[in-house]
Amino acid sequence: MSMQVSIGQIKRDISELVHRVTYAGEHIIITSRGKPKAALISMQDYKRLLKSEGRAAEIEKWLAETRVFSNKIEKRRGKPVDVDAVLEASRADLETR
Repeated sequence: MSMQVSIGQIKRDISELVHRVTYAGEHIIITSRGKPKAALISMQDYKRLLKSEGRAAEIEKWLAETRVFSNKIEKRRGKPVDVDAVLEASRADLETR
């Protein structure tokens, strides 16, 4: 569950809001002048977010390496490599790990 809270309310109710995030699993969107500026999330969610960001960076690096490799193969054989098929196979492999 997510709710929006102004910075003023954060100043008044920080303890209650931290408990709601920690124990009720809520996500608090902090607003300033009606615009979202930041989020208050539990440490568990924060750690999960960091882990997923690291994994995304690893996948992007792998994709870049794969594209370079497929370009080298394409130049050698003169036939295009189906990178989408390679990507799908790699995703399937990652899911089984």
